[in-house]
Amino acid sequence: MANRITAVAAAAMIAGAGLLSGLVSPQVAQAEGVTNGWQCAQFARLLSGIEIFGDAYTWWRQAMGKYARGSSPDVGAVLVFKPHGAMKLGHVAVVSQILTDRVIQVTHANWSRIDGSRGQVEKDVTVQDVSAANDWSEVRVWNNPTKELGTTVYPTYGFVYKGGDKAATTANARNDASDPIAKILSGAEGAQH
Repeated sequence: MANRITAVAAAAMIAGAGLLSGLVSPQVAQAEGVTNGWQCAQFARLLSGIEIFGDAYTWWRQAMGKYARGSSPDVGAVLVFKPHGAMKLGHVAVVSQILTDRVIQVTHANWSRIDGSRGQVEKDVTVQDVSAANDWSEVRVWNNPTKELGTTVYPTYGFVYKGGDKAATTANARNDASDPIAKILSGAEGAQH
């Protein structure tokens, strides 16, 4: 229960910790319509300061040319999950701690059904890289009801970084190879230079 917080408490935590470029009070959170719970993208945007809007699965493509992207975790970066199974719109989660080269913790919203309701924030949830290439392209996420890592392997695009100085060339090549829109945009950008 200690790692679960309400939407209003999350807004207060974010504002109090100075994790946003602008101050977000509980009143602002309520005015933004988060009194009934957070969506993952809305929460990740507020916590990370990364100004991307829309469904979680679109964040990877939208970040291209605006934010650095890559395959290594960094505190404050956003891990972007691909649509998978019932998670048709993908998911985004903010890296809160790096424990090892293959284990991180994230703070995210609307992942688990807690006490029968969605839209809650979970702080410092363990995520493990289970990809064969050690590139965070496949992960398992802690399952609080079972008190262990979940059995589902979730595909991810990688990490979006707020700062523009994170080297991401290798990860961009890996992920862009399977993203036809990124290929088109990369080709168009290359033709201009």
